[in-house]
Amino acid sequence: MTYKRLFLWLPAFLFLLVFFFYPLTKIFSLTFDFSTLTNENNLLITRNSLLFTFYQATLSTLLTFILGIPSAILFSKFDFRGKSLLRAITAVPFMLPTVVVAAAFNSLLGSRGLIQTFFSFQFQGTLTAILIAHVFYNTTIVIRIVGNALSQLDSRLENSARVLGADSFHTWRYVTFPLLRPALLASALLVFMFNFTSFGVILLLGGSNFATLEVEIYIRALQLPNLNLAAILSIIQLFFTLIFSILYTRTINQVNTQTNPQFSQAKKPKTFKEKIFVATLCLLLSAFFILPLISLPIRSLTRLEADRGQRDQIQYGFTTDYYQELFINRRNSLFYVPPFQAAINSLSYAGITVLFSLSLGYPVAVALAKPTAIDKFLDPLLLLPLGSSAVMLGLGFILSFGRLISSPLFVPIAHTLIALPFVIRTLQPAIKSIPEKLRQAASTLGASPLKVWQTIEFPILSRATLTAATFAFTISLGEFGATLLINRPEYPTIPIAIQRFLSQPGGLNYGQAMAMATLLMILTTTSILLIEKTRLNQSGEF
Repeated sequence: MTYKRLFLWLPAFLFLLVFFFYPLTKIFSLTFDFSTLTNENNLLITRNSLLFTFYQATLSTLLTFILGIPSAILFSKFDFRGKSLLRAITAVPFMLPTVVVAAAFNSLLGSRGLIQTFFSFQFQGTLTAILIAHVFYNTTIVIRIVGNALSQLDSRLENSARVLGADSFHTWRYVTFPLLRPALLASALLVFMFNFTSFGVILLLGGSNFATLEVEIYIRALQLPNLNLAAILSIIQLFFTLIFSILYTRTINQVNTQTNPQFSQAKKPKTFKEKIFVATLCLLLSAFFILPLISLPIRSLTRLEADRGQRDQIQYGFTTDYYQELFINRRNSLFYVPPFQAAINSLSYAGITVLFSLSLGYPVAVALAKPTAIDKFLDPLLLLPLGSSAVMLGLGFILSFGRLISSPLFVPIAHTLIALPFVIRTLQPAIKSIPEKLRQAASTLGASPLKVWQTIEFPILSRATLTAATFAFTISLGEFGATLLINRPEYPTIPIAIQRFLSQPGGLNYGQAMAMATLLMILTTTSILLIEKTRLNQSGEF
């Protein structure tokens, strides 16, 4: 039995061994030097970056919970018009590429943004920008995990407490909160881990002055080369990521055992307080999540700069020049690729990522549906790619595979490393929900294993498979960090094309970045709406 379980893990484990652990081991063996630890400057950089990483991650997590907990109560306890759409909108930022989120907030609050046209204030390059973006990204995690746990709690427990004389506060303290504690802890760990390993948000919105471990790795690997220090920082980051992964795996398993899958018991708001709560929170969520998203396409169609060669004559108004300019190679660059070709590249990479992720994820999800001790031990390893430095991973690919890195196939391989945990977490609860008695009954009646799969398992797993595939597809569309290092110039993805425009000065380049980011946002949002439409109500994991 043990060998059979290991066989389920073998494809995914070999994939991680070859394309994750081996590249990291390669770069550490070539760059790690214990003498680096005795350098006072290196120790100071390590201490400062580690302290700031914990500081911003803790603060971001607290702010995310301030918005996320009331939102989880809103979606789990109340039914109102537009609920599904609003819930889907809150999930869109989590899947958006960092370049798109940075462009969205720049289009609204940045120096060239819509609001800056009327009010002047400093947004980009501040800690406030980082914190707001993190809340924008991660609120949906709290909504999904805590909200699903809330909707699956047995309402008879609260009713019994009130019948025995407990008020709302004591019911929450002694009944609801103990049952929700695993869900709260699991969501806090996951949000903290994403904030802890944040790279694009901090670099694009905060700048290199706000150096977390991830940003410091990027600086020491590419801008101010010190690979020894970069390797040490990567080891530190991986160490904490492993700890967070183990804790998250244990707590999310407790969530699964303490809640029972059932349909949501949401009701329409009846009292005045309930109506105020629902209306206020819907307005707040709509403004917070929709304004940056709609400001991006508006800014891509709005002229706020002077024409080329006419700096003193600023013309305001509607324009489609930024989209038209996407197809003009004014600098006659040898590496110019039309946006349509960049979109084809991204879609091709995403399709391959879906195939890789599902092929590797299905066996592991089957093993984790009924986990043994060995499964629980191996499970945290799946989350390690999410917490590793994309910069160091890219360098590891280059050092490990040499000329082979020129193959475009390495881009979807890198994307699969990131998408695989999400695919497994989506498939696992669906596989677990299939009663073993159904399989046994079908086999007793003479059904072959293939017939059992066609008539019982596939109808149940089809929706989860579509959701998992869409997750992998969307993650691949927006992946930026690793792609930046291993992508060939003649085969850019949409995020790489956006970064190229943002890295060049001038209002025209900025406008083209807004246009490309808008196109990518539309693709990502469409995928998110598909996930929301096909998701399983009993799934609350990430």
